[in-house]
Parts: sequence; structure tokens; C-alpha cells
Amino acid sequence: MTLPDYMELAAPGVRGLQPYQPGKPLAELERDYGIRDAVKLASNENPLGPGALAVAAAREVLTGLSRYPESSGYLLAGRLAGIHAVSPAAITLGNGSNDVLDMIARVFLSPGVEAVYSQHAFAVYPIVVQATGATARVAPAADGSTGPAYGHDLAAMAALIGPETRLVFIANPNNPTGTWLNASELRAFVDNLPAHVMVVIDEAYFEYVEEADYPDSSQWLAECPNLIVTRTFSKAYGLAGLRVGYAVSHPQVADLLNRVRHPFNVNTVGQAAALAALDDSRHLEETLHVNRAGMAQLVSGFGRLGLSCVESVGNFVAVDVGRPAAAVYEGLLQNGVIVRPVANYDMPNHLRVTIGLPAENERLLAAMEKVLS
Repeated sequence: MTLPDYMELAAPGVRGLQPYQPGKPLAELERDYGIRDAVKLASNENPLGPGALAVAAAREVLTGLSRYPESSGYLLAGRLAGIHAVSPAAITLGNGSNDVLDMIARVFLSPGVEAVYSQHAFAVYPIVVQATGATARVAPAADGSTGPAYGHDLAAMAALIGPETRLVFIANPNNPTGTWLNASELRAFVDNLPAHVMVVIDEAYFEYVEEADYPDSSQWLAECPNLIVTRTFSKAYGLAGLRVGYAVSHPQVADLLNRVRHPFNVNTVGQAAALAALDDSRHLEETLHVNRAGMAQLVSGFGRLGLSCVESVGNFVAVDVGRPAAAVYEGLLQNGVIVRPVANYDMPNHLRVTIGLPAENERLLAAMEKVLS
């Protein structure tokens, strides 16, 4: 049998798509480089891991794994609805917030319509836009004169919105830059959007931000029916391996999202652990303490090495190594430290470094000094 041209069979939006590139796993580094006790600071994971309550809840449901998960996530959706003061009908659960972003794109995008996002924005936005066949409009990032360098320039984004625009993606704070938008500027942008444009505010790193004027945009839903807010349990709650995220939106929007949501997309263990994690305030407080101290440790250490950072409010920092970062990344790998190169974000001289435990941060700084010298 002659094989067909599979590229010609693929949907147009998929043909030129480059898949998402995750951080290098620890086991792969240790296997390929013959290194032991490597440190991974590449994927913005919580260095403390999951909290004790989440682990206990996960273990408790293991004997029931022959049964399908509760497809609606009744208990978890109800708890999240209470936190956000919305109806459970406003909650859409996802296999991580990336799953929810994909649902949003499939509901609102198709060939002939457009989506707007910023330069240096999260890599999943261009992937889901292109996969649907929609057209991406990418706004240049702020240059430091009208907002933090590398951050979202809302005026530039607004200028790209037209009659065919259906979605705007905003990460607050943004990954990989860690930059953020305050309440007044972001709310003004949302309020001025045309009625035919949905805006997604991606708050994956919400729990880490301690700035006084940082908004909880889910509080705007009653007045902003074109708003969708996404959150995740992968970061501050330490449940990246279980893949639990969600969206909060107008119930009619959530109804559309649930029409394309895969059944049983959030597994039993994930639902139980996420529900318990919401009760573990001690673990969240310790997470923020470790992150705050670790950020100061890394920024100070990079400063001693003569390196500048993008000011971040997340659990990571983008550091400018003053040269093409690929060689520095490789040198760090050889020293048993995994970070994240971000050339694919149009930041070829930067590396994104996740905040780790004190010893992990020090290991990174020592390796960075050795590689740069």
C-alpha cells in the first residue's frame, strides 16, 4: 500500500504547528549526561511539592480507580464556585488550565477570525490559535517607556482589535516574563472591548502575586460577561502531575466550553487532591514564603554576576545572560542544572529560572558563575 501524504491530509492549521516544548525532565538529563542529583528549575513547579492534605486525599481515593471520575467535578466545581462567588454553572474544569485554553479556542476561533495576544506571551496561545485555523495578531510588548519592558502593551493590543477579532489572551502575570498589569489599567482595557470580543485573563500564577494593586479579575464577571478567567492547581498548589485547572465565566460561556470539554477530563485523584489543597492554607503560606525568599536570593545573586532580570511577580525570573543563551543553557545542563531557554518567546538572550529551595538556587548561581566565566 502506498502511504498517503499525511501532511496534505492534516487540517491547514496543524500543518505548520510546532508542538509545545516542555522543560527537560530530570531523568533524561541524568541519563544523557551521566549526571546524578541534578536540579530542575525549568517548569515553574512548586519546590515544596504538594501539601500534606492533598497527598492524603489522593491516597484515600486510590482504591476507587476502577470507577470513572465524577465527570462534572461536582464537589470541586461547587467549592470553586463558592470561592469566586459564582454559580457552579460558571465553572469549567480542565486537565490543567492548558486544556481550558484549548477549549476556549475551539469554541470561539475558526478560519477567518482573529485572536490577539502579546509578544513574549505564553506559548500555548499561538498553538491553540493556529490549530483552529484562526489568524493571530501579535502586539509588540512594552519597551519600558509606556509599561514594564517585556510586559503587555495594552494600547498596542487594543490597536489590533477589529471586526474579525474573537479572542484576546492576557496572562497576568505573564509567563515567561513575570510582568503584570494592575487593576485599573486591566479593567479599563476589558471595559473598552467590543461586545463581539471575548477576553481570556490567564491567572496561572495568581497565588504568588503580593502586589497591592494586582486584581482578582474573577470579581469582574458580573459586570463583564465577555470575560473568561483561567486558573490552575499546577503552580502554587504543587499538583502539576495531576493536571487540574479551571475557567470561571458567564454560565452561557461555560455551557459552550462544556460542550467541547472531553468527558472525565479531570481524574479522580486530581479532583480529590485539588479539593483538599484548597483547605491547606499552611502549605500555601509556606510556598509564598519560600518563593519570596528565593526570588530575593536569585535576583541578588544574578546582580553579583552582573546580570539583569525582568522584574517578576511569579515563581520564576527571566535573566538576561548578555549573550545568546543557548550555550549557557547547555553549560548549565552539563553542571546538572535545568533551566528554560526562551528563544522561542523572542527572548534569545534570556533564560527563565524557576524559584527553587535555597540550596537549589545556590546550585544554580554557582553553576551560572562557572559557565559564564
